[in-house]
Amino acid sequence: MNAMTNLMRMPTRMFAGSQLKGLAGPILIILILSMMVLPLPPFLLDLLFTFNIAMSVMVLLVSMYTMKALDFAAFPAVLLFSTLLRLSLNVASTRVVLMNGHTGPDAAGKVIEAFGHFLVGGNFAVGVMVFIILVLINFMVITKGAGRIAEVGARFMLDAMPGKQMAIDADLNAGLIGEDVARKRRTEVAQEADFYGSMDGASKFVRGDAIAGLLIMVINIIGGLVVGMVQHGLDFSTAGKTYTLLAIGDGLVAQIPALVISTAAGVIVSRVTTDEDVGSQLTGQLFSNPQVLFLTAGIVGLLGMIPGMPNLAFLLIAGGLVWLGRGLLQRKPKQQAAQEAAAVQAANLAASSAETAEATWDDVAMVDPLGMQVGYRLIPLVDQSQQGELLGRIKSIRKKIAQEVGFLVPVVHIRDNLEIKPNTYVITLKDVEIGRGEAFPNQWMAINPGQVTGSLPGTPTRDPAFGLSAVWIDSSLRQQAQVYGYTVVDACTVMATHLNHLIQTHAAELLGRQEVQQLLDQIAKTAPKLTEDLVPKVLSLSTLHKVLQNLLDEEVPIRDMRTILDVMAEYAPTVKDPTELTTLTRLALGRAITQQLFPGDTEMQVIGLDGSLDGVLQQALGNSSGIEPGIADNLLRQAQAAIVRQEQMGLAPVLVVQHSLRVLLSRFLRRSLPQLKVLSHAEIPDSRTIKVTTAIGGRG
Repeated sequence: MNAMTNLMRMPTRMFAGSQLKGLAGPILIILILSMMVLPLPPFLLDLLFTFNIAMSVMVLLVSMYTMKALDFAAFPAVLLFSTLLRLSLNVASTRVVLMNGHTGPDAAGKVIEAFGHFLVGGNFAVGVMVFIILVLINFMVITKGAGRIAEVGARFMLDAMPGKQMAIDADLNAGLIGEDVARKRRTEVAQEADFYGSMDGASKFVRGDAIAGLLIMVINIIGGLVVGMVQHGLDFSTAGKTYTLLAIGDGLVAQIPALVISTAAGVIVSRVTTDEDVGSQLTGQLFSNPQVLFLTAGIVGLLGMIPGMPNLAFLLIAGGLVWLGRGLLQRKPKQQAAQEAAAVQAANLAASSAETAEATWDDVAMVDPLGMQVGYRLIPLVDQSQQGELLGRIKSIRKKIAQEVGFLVPVVHIRDNLEIKPNTYVITLKDVEIGRGEAFPNQWMAINPGQVTGSLPGTPTRDPAFGLSAVWIDSSLRQQAQVYGYTVVDACTVMATHLNHLIQTHAAELLGRQEVQQLLDQIAKTAPKLTEDLVPKVLSLSTLHKVLQNLLDEEVPIRDMRTILDVMAEYAPTVKDPTELTTLTRLALGRAITQQLFPGDTEMQVIGLDGSLDGVLQQALGNSSGIEPGIADNLLRQAQAAIVRQEQMGLAPVLVVQHSLRVLLSRFLRRSLPQLKVLSHAEIPDSRTIKVTTAIGGRG
């Protein structure tokens, strides 16, 4: 009967224990706030100051023993509570100092007296210097470093979040994990993103606490002088010494724990959402490691043995920590036995399922951003042991594109493919074919630029990069082909030129978020404030990524990242659309864009729009109705004819239009006529002169 009664009482006790955990947070907040209002006796101040020191040491040790950030998800709440505790103690001690400071150095308790006398030797000048140094270390070194860590951690975590979500979805679709595991992993990813995303804001607690401590000390000194001299009739020297030592002791007893908390903030500085409330996090995570409790008890006990310290308060806290640690050690063997049993069961389950396993992560082949597949006859071109030159050409291409375009394209992964023809090569982007051609290692390609004086025997073909008529010839005909006016190149040059053209054509797709982040890191080396204040505070990495891709889509280099970021910093707070930001960026890069199309300062001979067509397009843009099909066909036909006339005159195919029409016409013409570049009058510097050689009219 007694056993049955005990079994019935056990759930009630467990429920009561969980309720107490849940009430720990609200009760602590109420006690902290009440200390700001209710007067506290000196002994209680000693006890609370001792508890504050023990709490800061414990937080530091927990942060050091934590294996990953989510193991101490309660840190932001601990940071907030410890900050409020220090501030409330400062308020309570200030009240006691100003009311009873004239009675002697122990008016506010033994802890303040000990810090004011023992740590600084009773010299208020030394105490002021020590206090200011602690504040500077806390404010300028530790807190600032923690804030920088927060920004970097948030940036990389947010960048990695989509990839982690996709990996979870891939595991779920492949049947490697169940819905429950996938849901748990998604929750962890969301918690990590939330954690690192708020790290920067969490450091403001410590920074504000440092400033408040400095101001409180100044207020205590000035207020003590006024109270001591006016109300209690003390002379200036006595009042200054008494109240300054009390203010220094009060400040030091608060700033030393703040310094310890700031150090912990450099490791764990933020809050993350979990399934537990704040009270459960505090009691479940702060008091879960007996080694931390024993070390904290030892440190607090040693502090309590220092002469002049309130031994009872320190030894009381140390004894409580030892009692908690022993309780945890007694439960630890049972937990280890349960874990070992679970591990044995998991091992047996893994052994039984190993025989039926069909795939592992080792079987997953990642997609190459850039790749080239070659037939077996082209292997000598990519084999360094056979003096193949293609690898060296590809390295030169990547370096050239990095210098001209403004970012480093991914490495080209080359492999042989027996399923394609022996002399064929295939260029892939993310394992999707974007180009294909043929090359003959022992022959030369003679490309007809359009003005040759004779024909050559060989295999007719076309230049894979630009589609020009060409012929593969033997090496003995090379000089004859050059005499006829052909452009003669070897097989390696053909493949390298084709690859270079495709990389520049698909540069926007090759620019990923990782490359954008690397660009920002490069700019941060010379202009750290520009990137630090812009991304991700004002402008998200995704928006900047889209703007850079839009520029590359229109073959605008992104080398001038400083100008691009300046434009983002100016307009991103009010303009959120990437297309509008791209337009504003082009205006800032107008001189460079014009110089790219028309080198030097010569007259710009361009294609223009007929006035009637300009009016029709402006009306269509204003009505948001788009270009009518008939006008669209006529525009395409006449634009193509204008390109031919420009090329016959040896001029660049550039169409100059009103600024409001540039985006519309660029998007429309880019698909069918990629060689035609569309500029707006606003992008052309005032120093350049324009001559319209061909006009596209409204009627064909």
